[in-house]
Amino acid sequence: MQYFKSTKLIFILLIIVGYNLQAQTPKDRPNILIIFSDDQRADAVGYENEYVKTPNIDRLAASGMKFTNMYCMGADGGAVCVPSRAMLMTGKYVHKVRNDMKGVETMPQMLGKNGYVTFGTGKWHNKRPSFNKSFQQGNTILFAGMSDHFNVPVVDKIGDGKFSEERTVGHSSEVFADAAIDFLNDYAKGDRSKPFFTYVAFTASHDPRTPPKEYLDMYNEEGMPLPPNYLPVHLFNNGEMNHRDERLAAYPRSTKDIKSSIAEYYGLISHMDAQIGRILETLRTQGLLENTIIVYTSDHGLALGSHGLLGKQSLYEHSMKSPFVITGPGIPVNKQSDAMVYLLDIYPTLLDLIGMPAMDSVDGADFAPIIRGEKAETRNSLYTTFTKNMRAVRGNRWKLIRYPALRHTQLFDLASDPYELNNVAALPENQERVEQMMDLLKEWQQETGDTLPLTASEKQSMAFDVMAAEKRRKPDGHQPEYILKKYFNGK
Repeated sequence: MQYFKSTKLIFILLIIVGYNLQAQTPKDRPNILIIFSDDQRADAVGYENEYVKTPNIDRLAASGMKFTNMYCMGADGGAVCVPSRAMLMTGKYVHKVRNDMKGVETMPQMLGKNGYVTFGTGKWHNKRPSFNKSFQQGNTILFAGMSDHFNVPVVDKIGDGKFSEERTVGHSSEVFADAAIDFLNDYAKGDRSKPFFTYVAFTASHDPRTPPKEYLDMYNEEGMPLPPNYLPVHLFNNGEMNHRDERLAAYPRSTKDIKSSIAEYYGLISHMDAQIGRILETLRTQGLLENTIIVYTSDHGLALGSHGLLGKQSLYEHSMKSPFVITGPGIPVNKQSDAMVYLLDIYPTLLDLIGMPAMDSVDGADFAPIIRGEKAETRNSLYTTFTKNMRAVRGNRWKLIRYPALRHTQLFDLASDPYELNNVAALPENQERVEQMMDLLKEWQQETGDTLPLTASEKQSMAFDVMAAEKRRKPDGHQPEYILKKYFNGK
């Protein structure tokens, strides 16, 4: 009799286990949509800034949760977008993943192996093989870092390892949204037995800053406020003062040029926001919205006049931080977190939210417990890096930036000086703090595989010849006539 009781109990347990396994099958998991912008500062969204109009992004934020401290870990070159996207797709530290992601399984690749339909469109600056292994489907793909927004060279994925002939289309935000909408409509017509992973990578708000006229006219250049940390020239040569991004406006930075650039920048963002609205409306009309986790973020920020800089090749907050919003099933409504998180954390976080086990190969920290209200933070400090020229570490209040070749250190009290204008590293009362933060920076270097000495063998000059830089300033080949006339005297 005992044998039959035990057998019955085992049978019941097997039924329960079988039910739970079935509940975790791919068809029951939510869809995932990642919307990724380019060069968008954390404060260049309507919910943070009354001057820029982003009603659709704002609605996403109101329907879900926003994080105010989302960071790109850094880059090994001027095109910060390349390692940023590699980190997003692999969950790996910047010094532990190649830009082409060779030898690493990507997030969409792994999801595709586990029952997801994967689709990508827009900018992919990480080589064709990595796109091919990541996405089962792809349409209107830009295999480049930038282009004229009105003349975008794109291809389609037409088979495993094969892509169509290149064609030119425009405007970038519209054609990338069109491709995403076409995929969603086609998906909705099918049996929907598998959830989808859709990645939409806009090239807005990257220069050339040329939105359609309707959106350019939305913003009065003279009425644009300057950044609170606007400067005509950076206080010293940080080693990146002659980068392509820095040559987009004259040295020194005039208030007129910066206000004009900001107006154009906001126009690109508002136009992109309208296309995001079209994607969201497609989700709604096709009955897909309620079961889709939506992530909105960007690859990094941009200076655009802050600290006398224009680009993203620095470790100030404006250049390393991105907006971040997540909404969908299981996400609390209209919540905010100030926890310090990385783009590379998104991979393990999404796995947690859809009920899949974490990957051992992933370096990122799962911040789903923060979303669920179980924890307040995943880390109490954060590290950023750019080429061999700078390293930084910050806690909840203090931030240190080290320039090895200059043998120069900045220390900012972010509580009283959020715009990083007052370097207090040399004050006697801060010497112990500087030493502690340098030790913390070394700990982060060891954790992330960064071997750069924090003091170079030879000291470089901090001087910067503004007039010589202006004489050498020339446009790159992507700038259209409108920009050439306005910022380069028609060169």
